[in-house]
Amino acid sequence: MGLIGRKPKGKCPPGTAKKALRAAFPHTLPIFAGFWFLGLTYGIYMNACGFSFWYPMLMSLTIFAGSMEFVAVNLLMGAFDPLQAFAMTLMINARHLFYGLSMLDKYKGTGLKKPYLIFGMCDESFSINYTAKIPAGVDKGWFMFFVTLLNHIYWFSGSTLGGIFGSLLQFNTEGLEFVMTAMFVVIFLEQWLKEKNHTAALLGLGLSLLFLIAFGADGFILPAMLAILGVLTLLRRPIERGGDAA
Repeated sequence: MGLIGRKPKGKCPPGTAKKALRAAFPHTLPIFAGFWFLGLTYGIYMNACGFSFWYPMLMSLTIFAGSMEFVAVNLLMGAFDPLQAFAMTLMINARHLFYGLSMLDKYKGTGLKKPYLIFGMCDESFSINYTAKIPAGVDKGWFMFFVTLLNHIYWFSGSTLGGIFGSLLQFNTEGLEFVMTAMFVVIFLEQWLKEKNHTAALLGLGLSLLFLIAFGADGFILPAMLAILGVLTLLRRPIERGGDAA
């Protein structure tokens, strides 16, 4: 009699995934607009460099790192140098190390969804999953899973269509790679407007500028990220108190 009415272990109540999908989708709509434009641009850019649509399609599916995928075009066109490719990838995507540290607690208890959440954690998915207020009654793991999956689908479909349509469009593609920089600027501005306390943002800008001057454009990213992590860790409580007071 004591077993009657118990929920089987490891199984979610019916409709859990659909409920999480409905909650996650509105959060990803701004990313959809940005990713589709960026993905189309990336696919067209690869086509203009002489690559078939298979390249942006498979790279967007398996790499899912927009800025690195743009850089990979030049790596594919140059001499084979795996060490350079590894170092470049580490430098460009070093920020994901810090994203991962920030998400350790949030990814607890997500079960089999965790490997995909780790693989698919881009800047935009991290921003949503870290800051979004998940509605009551919505499973956290499924919510983060669908945010990640939807953003992945947006990038994959945009890149694939860009690669297919690239051969049909004839125009000057110089400067298309700048759209990634523009996307990061928009994300930063959105976070700036959302937060009342801008101490962390100003520290990030100041330290990045300092290390840019010290190490140059090719070598400042990793030391700047380490410095930002260290300073924000030391000042975490004062910053949080300042945010609460604001």
